[in-house]
Amino acid sequence: MVASTVALLGSGGGTYYYAREIEPSMLTIHQEQIKSHKLSNNFNSFTIAQFSDTHLGFHYTLDQLTDLIKILNSQQPDVVVFTGDLVDAPNQFNWNDKLIQILSDINAPYGKFWIYGNHDHGGYGTDIVKETMDRSGFTLLKNTNATIKKNDDSIVLVGLDDVMLGNPNIEHGMQHVSPENLTILLVHEPDYADLVKNYEVDVQLSGHSHGGQIQIPFIGHVYTPILAEKYVEGNYSIGNTPLQLYVSRGIGTTRLPYRFLCKPEITIFTLTN
Repeated sequence: MVASTVALLGSGGGTYYYAREIEPSMLTIHQEQIKSHKLSNNFNSFTIAQFSDTHLGFHYTLDQLTDLIKILNSQQPDVVVFTGDLVDAPNQFNWNDKLIQILSDINAPYGKFWIYGNHDHGGYGTDIVKETMDRSGFTLLKNTNATIKKNDDSIVLVGLDDVMLGNPNIEHGMQHVSPENLTILLVHEPDYADLVKNYEVDVQLSGHSHGGQIQIPFIGHVYTPILAEKYVEGNYSIGNTPLQLYVSRGIGTTRLPYRFLCKPEITIFTLTN
């Protein structure tokens, strides 16, 4: 698959240059709406910003992350969530305080939350990623939940450990969560939605897929990793309730340093009743 993709991009010098040098830096701001009868007027127009899969160290630099945070802050989100894979290879990354300072600069008056991705656990990254995010003012949701209150009303964020390399426990994460509140679940791998749909969860936010990174006209994505093979990018409505799933294309790249017809994105979700 890797060889055929390289051959495809290499079939035209301009295509190769665009996919490697241009599109990976073409960050887009994607706007979505979360509409629910569970929301009161207090949460009307409340915004949640999701970014995911930065994969720092694999053709994504701290300078690029700095630029991303400036764009993120310009959207003035109420809450920021990071849905995993901060660094591509934690055991090879040059960990330093500059990264902590960059992440600390993210402004979110109602909180900053994150979950583990498979690359965060891989390469002995579990502890150093957590220390970095802790020092940056992020709250880890690892089979736990957090209530976000505005006046007398609230919504709930639930976060699960990574499915591939962690120990996700949705029953534990959903403890004491009232079905009367809008419940948004963060889990890195999108295909886990087929289990999540059986619980009192309204919205699932995931990453992991990178949208395939490379998409071919009339064919679609070339490759996605395990547990991102069914749900690849954008919106899905799953089950009878239904569960609303949104899969981010993410920020960085992995395996191959290319994006083609699959621009990186930050997603801004606006809540409405």
